[in-house]
Amino acid sequence: MVANIRPYLKKIWVADRKGGASNDVVVVRPKSGVNSSFFASLLKSDAFIDYVMKGAKGVKMPRGDISLMKEYILAVPNTEEQQKIANFFSSLDALIAAQANKIDALKTHKKGLMQQLFPKEGETVPRLRFPEFRELGSWQYKNAGLLFSNRTEKGEDDLPLYSVTINDGVTKRDSLERKIDNISQASGNKKALRYDLIYNMMRMWQGASGVASEDCMVSPAYVVLKPKLNVCPSFFGYLFKTHDFLNTLTAHSQGLTKDRLRLYFKDFAQISLPIPHIDEQRMIANCLSSLDALIAINSDKLDALKSHNEGLMQQLFPRREAMDV
Repeated sequence: MVANIRPYLKKIWVADRKGGASNDVVVVRPKSGVNSSFFASLLKSDAFIDYVMKGAKGVKMPRGDISLMKEYILAVPNTEEQQKIANFFSSLDALIAAQANKIDALKTHKKGLMQQLFPKEGETVPRLRFPEFRELGSWQYKNAGLLFSNRTEKGEDDLPLYSVTINDGVTKRDSLERKIDNISQASGNKKALRYDLIYNMMRMWQGASGVASEDCMVSPAYVVLKPKLNVCPSFFGYLFKTHDFLNTLTAHSQGLTKDRLRLYFKDFAQISLPIPHIDEQRMIANCLSSLDALIAINSDKLDALKSHNEGLMQQLFPRREAMDV
């Protein structure tokens, strides 16, 4: 079964049960002498996908031309070799799926840990606390304006330009896959120093915030928070991503509809923030950043497995132009 909308996503599945499919799914039934799993791997190859995309119709949601697909010339080895190739890719797919599940489990663990390491709304002590801090009692609550000041210095030409995203936090603009036009004048941007906490005024309620890893400049649509004494910015970076606190940020944002919500510094400064001893802040931040590092390492492994899979497909399945037809 081949998903015919946006073929480049390579959504191909070998059915293991009877059922129906929508009109946007191409149902292919291999004839005698063709292994279904081998055939599915072949249809995932760049050679086939590139061929389909050349004849695809539509821009946002391109659809493959079924009549053109039928004309694609396949290189099919004997059944024994088909089975070996199918088994190999099946094992590799299982390895990729296991690695993806491991990452999902780590992310779920981190999410649950964050819910326990920070007090719930209306509470002054978290559900889970490191032993060395259990005798310190309740966390204090202070207005954000007492913990952060609003940095409004202008950008400088020699500083790298960063963006703030919901998923990746503070990220270099040239590392983003999507194209973003740079603002030509550095003075049109804001300066941020390493360890400043930066948030997107229009997306803070969705978690678009993060800590600067180096001195940089950012869009004037962002708010740059300069941490004051005994404030660990990474601790608050994680706090601002928790479900309960996102609701608080939403409540303090201004706008008639959600897509127009903005959190200005003056409103942010009035939010009451939980703050434990600086050592406990750092301990929590280090714990969660260690999990982030573990997730990043495993994500790199997953990317490497996928790249290995793609490379093998290119080598095991010849391109159409390389075949004698």
